[in-house]
Amino acid sequence: MSISQLHSGYQTELADFRITFSRGGAYTAIVLVLLGVGLDYAQYPQLLLPFAAARVVVSLLIGGIVVLLGSSAGRNLSPWLTLSWLLLPQIMISWMIWQTDGVLSPYYMGLNLAIFASGIALPFGLWQNVVFGVLSCVLYLLACLLHSSGGLPGGTLTVNVLLLLFAAAASAVYTFFNERVRFMLFRLKAEVSAKNAEVSAKNAELEVINRQLVDIKGQLLQQEKMAAIGTLAAGLLHEVNNPVNFCLMAIELGLEEPITKTEPTLQECLVDAKQGMQRIQHIVSDLKTFAYRKPGAEAEVGTPFLFEKALDSSIRLVAHELRGVAVTRDLPVDTLVQGDEAAIIGVLINLLSNAVLAMRKAGTVKPAINIAVKWEEDRLHVTVRDNGPGIADEHLARVFEPFFTTRDIGQGLGLGLSISYAVIERHGGLLFAESELGSWASFSFDLSRAP
Repeated sequence: MSISQLHSGYQTELADFRITFSRGGAYTAIVLVLLGVGLDYAQYPQLLLPFAAARVVVSLLIGGIVVLLGSSAGRNLSPWLTLSWLLLPQIMISWMIWQTDGVLSPYYMGLNLAIFASGIALPFGLWQNVVFGVLSCVLYLLACLLHSSGGLPGGTLTVNVLLLLFAAAASAVYTFFNERVRFMLFRLKAEVSAKNAEVSAKNAELEVINRQLVDIKGQLLQQEKMAAIGTLAAGLLHEVNNPVNFCLMAIELGLEEPITKTEPTLQECLVDAKQGMQRIQHIVSDLKTFAYRKPGAEAEVGTPFLFEKALDSSIRLVAHELRGVAVTRDLPVDTLVQGDEAAIIGVLINLLSNAVLAMRKAGTVKPAINIAVKWEEDRLHVTVRDNGPGIADEHLARVFEPFFTTRDIGQGLGLGLSISYAVIERHGGLLFAESELGSWASFSFDLSRAP
């Protein structure tokens, strides 16, 4: 913060500080002025009535200045309004000195009290305090000189005036150092505030970095899991293919036997066994396509593939979850797109699994999923919609946040949709969610047409 900005901020804060203290001092002055009736009664009972009236008038005038301090104009003039209400008791006391014993009047102490209070208790400026002290001395001199009683004790007057000047000087020194202390405290507070703001900014920056690191860590974990699945799938393909092919050959031979053709039940069993073996081949192949990629392949999104084939693979891979769920598809004849087939299979698996989980958790009657696919210009738009419970509005805006999940603890990391969003974004598309709570939820994304 520059020196000019520091001073500007200090003056703004000081204005509020002065108004608050001025009001408090004014209320205190009103109380002291009115309590002075006891002094009048003890020293000059014959003047009690006019002195009491003077005290009431001065208190009302101070109250009027307090009201002015609350206005916008009064805020700008607060130092001089404070000086004004401080001078009112001084004028009253000087008048009482003139009305009583002049130089020997005990009311002289009231002038000293006000001067010391202005320097010690009130946030006066140096020049305002000097003006107040000088005016107090002038008022005292006038009161003494105009006193109607005969002789004027010059020594006492000189001592009293000097004491008033000493009080004014001491008050000015207090004011000067009080002002410096207030400014130093404000500067320290401003420095602490700036440091706190800097720390808060650093903390916010670190929080963003931590979130990014956590997101990256989650994606790395997901990639490691996929790589492990890919390695397993590759091994399965190699180890399972031989016995599966052997079984398929045996089944084919069995189907060619004359006895099989005369036994419908046996023929049906062999056909079922053949389809089961073929399904095993498809599942292992799909696993390999989905998860077994070379390092760096996740950045390659330029390979043409049939979206329909990727959809078939994803449905087969989650077939155990889709039991009892009606899956319908609405696809165009041509579904050749450009991208990372394995990554898109992963997105579809995630969307299908989430839909099934939501419907089962809500106990949806006749659960169903519809996959609608259509071309719009050169982009293939895909919508996966279920008839489940939908997504609450407060969750809809957060479904793509890393580690956000509505599943029970231990049931999911909350990374699936976040990673899926990044996959579609990498393909130049957008993954977004729509929902009607209690009726349906849908997730849509788009892919580019293969050249």
